[in-house]
Amino acid sequence: MLRIQISEQAEAISFSLEGSLAGPWVAEMEKCWNEVTDTRPATTITVKLAGVTFVDDRGTELLCRMRRHGARLLPAGCLMKSIVERIEADVCKPQGEAI
Repeated sequence: MLRIQISEQAEAISFSLEGSLAGPWVAEMEKCWNEVTDTRPATTITVKLAGVTFVDDRGTELLCRMRRHGARLLPAGCLMKSIVERIEADVCKPQGEAI
């Protein structure tokens, strides 16, 4: 299960996630993210990951795409810090280079 809380402000939107970003919950998070970016494309987006307990490969891919589109990922705990470090390394490397 994944709990998604969305907080909207004039210039920014933040997603606070709790639970597993895996399986069908990845599609649900992607749907929420797409709705926000479609209606407010220039908005700063922050994704708070402090409550996330598990991320599968599809969840990691979604976070990577979100980061590439400018979302700021805020991890807490060893698991999420490790995942976000890998995403940051992937996003910051030259195009065409594999991890």
